[in-house]
Amino acid sequence: MENRELDRYELALQEAMKELKKCHKEKKLSSCLACKEIIGCTIRNRYVQAVYESMNKGKGGGFEF
Repeated sequence: MENRELDRYELALQEAMKELKKCHKEKKLSSCLACKEIIGCTIRNRYVQAVYESMNKGKGGGFEF
């Protein structure tokens, strides 16, 4: 595996993932989908935004499948 410095987007993603996993552990859930607070959840929204930004490195655009 390549040894390199993480950029700010990857660091933000790691932090958001850490927060999300903490929430899962506290609520004894393995997924956000099982949570009754999924709609409007700021922790999940921050995580999704961090994933998106880590993929496009702040260049914008949309998801294309």
